[in-house]
Parts: sequence; C-alpha cells; structure tokens
Amino acid sequence: MTPSRLALAYAIDLVAGDPEWFPHPVRGIGALITHGERWLRKLGNKPEQELLAGAVLTGSVVSIGWTAGRPQNGAWQVALAWTALATRSLLTEATRVIDALEAGDLPTARQLLSRIVGRDTAHLDEHGISRAVIETLAESACDGIVAPLFWLAVFGVPGAMAFKAVSTLDSMIGHREAPYLYFGRSAARLDDAVNFIPARLTALFILAAAKLQSLHAAQARDIWLRDGLLHASPNAGQSEAAMAGALGVTLGGMRTYDGLKHAAPLLNAEGRLPTSRDARTALTTVAIVSGIAFGLAMLFISRRKRR
Repeated sequence: MTPSRLALAYAIDLVAGDPEWFPHPVRGIGALITHGERWLRKLGNKPEQELLAGAVLTGSVVSIGWTAGRPQNGAWQVALAWTALATRSLLTEATRVIDALEAGDLPTARQLLSRIVGRDTAHLDEHGISRAVIETLAESACDGIVAPLFWLAVFGVPGAMAFKAVSTLDSMIGHREAPYLYFGRSAARLDDAVNFIPARLTALFILAAAKLQSLHAAQARDIWLRDGLLHASPNAGQSEAAMAGALGVTLGGMRTYDGLKHAAPLLNAEGRLPTSRDARTALTTVAIVSGIAFGLAMLFISRRKRR
C-alpha cells in the first residue's frame, strides 16, 4: 500500500461510501462462511469436533481474504482498500437517524436505526435511540474506520482483507451461545486479537477529538480507564467508555434482541441520559477520529516507504 493509493481509497469512501450496487467483498466472504459452515458441520456436533470445524473455517476464510489482497495492481488495491473503509456509510446512516430524531419523527428514527443496530428498536424513546446511535458510532469507529486503516498501514491490502474476513466471521459465527458456542470460538478469539490495539487507539482518538471540541477530555480518559473493561469482550467497551465520558452520558444498560432482554454494563453510570444533541456531537467526534486515523496511517506508510 502506497500513500497515494490509500489517499485515493479514503477519498472514494468519503465521496461514494458503500453503494449497494457495488460487489462488496464482504458479501462474498459471507457466502463463503455460509457454505463452509454447512459443509464443516458434517464433521460432527461434539464440542471438540465443532472447535476443530470452526477453526478450519476461520483459518480458510481469513487465508482467502489475505490472498485476495495480494495482487499489486493499483486499481485492484485501491478498490479493495476502499471497500475496507466505512466512514461515509457510518456517518450517513447515523445522520439519517439523528435528523429524524431531531424532527420529532420517532417511528422513522426507529426504522432507520434498525438498519445499523441488531437490537430491537420498536419500543425505544428519544434517549434509547440516542444511546443506540452513540454506541454504534463509537463501536463502528473501531470496526469500520480505525482497525481497517491500522491493518492497511501495517500489512497493506492483504491485512485489511484478512481483517474484514475476521470481522465478518465474528459477526456471523462468533457468538457465545448455541449453536456457535464452540463452532465460533476461534473466530471470536481471533476478532478479539486483531481489534485489541485498534480498539485502544480508537479510544485515544476519541480523547483527542474531545479535546479539539472542548468536550470532557479528562473525563473521557477517566471513564475509559475505569469502565473500558466492564464488557466481557476486551475491546467492546473501550471506545464506548471513552465516548460516554467525553459526552458526559451513560451508555450500556438493558436492551432487547428478538424480544429477549439483555443487560449490558453501564458505562459512566453517573452520567445523564443521552439526547439527540449528544448523538450529533458523537457524529462529529467520529468524523474527527476518522481524520486522525487516516492522517496517522498516511504518516506511518510514508515514513516506512522512505526507509
């Protein structure tokens, strides 16, 4: 990956986002996972058999992702790097929810929110919608922006494609309940590993963005260090805790999925309920985080090229 190719890929993402007509590699990765799971499930349903099958699927899909990024053709590399990034799509989808929320149109806000979160949205009020948007922005700032840029900078397009493969595997099979408790364990652990550094970088960038906006930067640092590891995942709470502190709001708590209630840890429990104004500020914060991450990735690649 060269600085010019990364700059072009980042610019295309900002302009075009993730158009539905474009053959996004993640769709292909998802199809591989679906077909691979169907075939590998035939190995047996004992815990050790499922662990082995899941590990084989994870290793195979990640290897295919890495190999897909190997060709050095400039157009190919720019196209794949573009698809690895999600700044425009994240900001656009979140903006639509916030616009509807600010207009007082809760039904539309709930419907639009359901496009970007997995939780049930039909019952959410303004605070619930605002909380969900802020949490999604904070979490996706890592998954869709900082982590891809990190792996693009470190290992080029193969690294970014391998990361997208890991991320897709985790979203599809990396669950902690049946039928993926054992089958998806390798994918979940690998996702924890590849996001470990990016998650903490994202929290640091949120602190920097808070400072630039005259938000609660010191509080963001304190809440991040105190609450960042409350989640069962080593990474899930990092950026959300920093964002909660920066905005002065409480994130986490009870949410429902398919009608079933799930309790998430409270982040900045002493904070206030989030509002649409806080969600708008989180939107700006993530835009700044994206710019910081891109700038540092460019600097890293440029310096490495000079050696």
